Amino acid sequence: MGAQKWHFLILTSLLLSFPSTSLSSIGSPVHHEWRRETIEVEGGPGSVVWVVQLSDLHFSVFHPDRASDFRRYVGPALSIIKPSLVLITGDLTDGKSKDLLTMKQEEREWIEYENATREVILTSGLDERIFYDLRGNHDSFGVPVQGGTNDFYEKYSINARLKRNGNVQSVTLKTRDGKHLFVGIDSTVATAGLRGPTNLFGHPTDQLLETIDKTLSEWDNSNQFVTSQVTKVVFGHFPLSFTALTETQRNLKEVFLKHSISAYLCGHLHARFGRNLKRHHLKSQNEYFQYNMHKSTQEVYINETEACQKKKNKEIKEFWEWEMGDWRKRRSFRILAIDSGDVSFVDVDFKYGSRDIIIVPTFPLDSRIMQRISSTHDFKCQNKETRKFETIRALIFSKHQIASVVVKVYDYRSGTLNLVLDSEMKKMEAKDSKGGELYFVPWNWRAFADPSPDRYWLKIEATDITGDTVSSPLKPFSINGLSSTMSWSWTEFMVMGCQWAAIYWPALWVIFAIAFLFLLVQKIALAFLKNHNIRGKNYREYLISGLVCLFTELPRISTIWSILFVYLVYLLLLPWFFGYAITEDGNLMYMTYRGWSDATLNGVSEGARVGFPDVMVIALPHLAWVVLPAILVMASLAAERSVYRIVFLSLTGKKEDDNGRERNSGGIKGHLWSGRWIRKFLLVASIAIVWKHWKQCRALVKAYEINPFIHAPVYCFFIPALLAFCIFKTSSI
Repeated sequence: MGAQKWHFLILTSLLLSFPSTSLSSIGSPVHHEWRRETIEVEGGPGSVVWVVQLSDLHFSVFHPDRASDFRRYVGPALSIIKPSLVLITGDLTDGKSKDLLTMKQEEREWIEYENATREVILTSGLDERIFYDLRGNHDSFGVPVQGGTNDFYEKYSINARLKRNGNVQSVTLKTRDGKHLFVGIDSTVATAGLRGPTNLFGHPTDQLLETIDKTLSEWDNSNQFVTSQVTKVVFGHFPLSFTALTETQRNLKEVFLKHSISAYLCGHLHARFGRNLKRHHLKSQNEYFQYNMHKSTQEVYINETEACQKKKNKEIKEFWEWEMGDWRKRRSFRILAIDSGDVSFVDVDFKYGSRDIIIVPTFPLDSRIMQRISSTHDFKCQNKETRKFETIRALIFSKHQIASVVVKVYDYRSGTLNLVLDSEMKKMEAKDSKGGELYFVPWNWRAFADPSPDRYWLKIEATDITGDTVSSPLKPFSINGLSSTMSWSWTEFMVMGCQWAAIYWPALWVIFAIAFLFLLVQKIALAFLKNHNIRGKNYREYLISGLVCLFTELPRISTIWSILFVYLVYLLLLPWFFGYAITEDGNLMYMTYRGWSDATLNGVSEGARVGFPDVMVIALPHLAWVVLPAILVMASLAAERSVYRIVFLSLTGKKEDDNGRERNSGGIKGHLWSGRWIRKFLLVASIAIVWKHWKQCRALVKAYEINPFIHAPVYCFFIPALLAFCIFKTSSI
């Protein structure tokens, strides 16, 4: 880019400042770790502020439509919405080859990202300084040192252009009624730049947690505002279910609970896992699972009622985690609003085109995914002003002038939707009419108090002057502040309800224990049943014989049993394979179930490991889908041979020592065992295991520049070779 064009873009960005905010820096970075700013939000409707979130853009040289759609839709949408902040929460570029197996930074993608964001900022007419973009795991592939030659984020990102350094960014939106603190966190610094697939988790450090704690306390001691008037929102890339523990086994959740933030906004998972990737957090003794979106809150309500009766204001430690869909496939776009301390949001997508009207209901809140437990306490105790209850409110963003807005409330008590409120909403006057317009209507809110959190449902309809009408999705609400239960699907539970950093270690040892116990039980069973002759006269006895043989016959093939046992010990004690885990021209590293190790890794002493628990994406599938099934199949092959021998001898009338007697094979024709169909099924299972293993090996070979014959001979060839040997050994009777 020429110098004149560069100067022109900078000058234009400064001139096109956001008209409804004034920006000023109130601090400076401390060791490049914490930068804070404040924005005066003036002239908006009421005390409502709103921001926009985008995530997982994945700009790719192989998928130019992602960047072109970003230009086509985001700039015009932002020019209508006029948010106070625009948050881009990671995975700005894709960093993957066309076959998705090789991962490294591609400078062309970063240049495209820089050009696209500059164009969007100019199209939107917003101040560049309200844009914040964070790293994701894709933005750190092959970046061992932040600021190094491969770190294009430090060269092309918006934060880099604005000289924002450090892993924590702080910006406060200040209105006449309060402050709204937004804190952005980058937890990729401790990943050492590992390439995928073993770069899947966020890795906060103790120092990062201390900085976040300090940042969230920024306004706690303010003379002008008490803590309750500060809304705190944190944004980052990784959901907490895919965030590792620190060196001292601390986590982000405890910091967020300490400050009772309103919400944690994140990305990373993408919409393919489900649309309900939201989670309400409370302090819990269960560090492994949360089975539903909400924890049981009955005990909390009782405690709060008692505290209310005793006039004690015990603050509930809680927060919401809201993962949003991805731009990569879904073209997802989120608008988040804060109204009188209540945080709400709407997710829209541009997959099928632009949106001329967007509706964001701000009160009452959706009782399924936005309600806080503290809302129940406020309703029961009424220790706060009830002014926010007195009107139904919604933000409307429209390309054309709005002609009418109508709110409809339905009663679902009978199992059908019965309309109980149908009112025209009025626009709240504002000094600055640019951006969203707040519509409201007074109502008898006490009439809608009900012990059921999903009895009443709300819908808002907006019509513009062109006749276009848009309705918000029906949502339940609870004036009482109760939360409506909402269950995850199986995939949603797996990615949001499981704390994988905590689960990995127990899961790993359970699998190892099963494998070792299975082999040892076989050896013990053989010792007790060594001289026991198994006979079969009917299918039931054959089945029993098969089960007995499953636990006795593999140790008879001592070579296979011994090699399997040694292989399990090998997986525990020795490197699984070697590879170029960071860059293709970097140091050769080795991987174990504990992570990647290299004696010269960033000057760290020998034995240091990175990529824990990220290596679980290799370790657990290999153990669970290759090693354990292979052991079971080999034991079954040995058992099948033994049972087939019993069947063969019983049907031919031949004794085991009658080697010279002529066999009468006619007796076994048409018998189930005559064709060895179970063996054929086991051969198909063996092929499936080898196919699964081959796919894993192929992915690792591409990902880490592995020569399977030199860097991973045991990992790649041991199981297929041993399966083939077992098939050969069990082929004859």
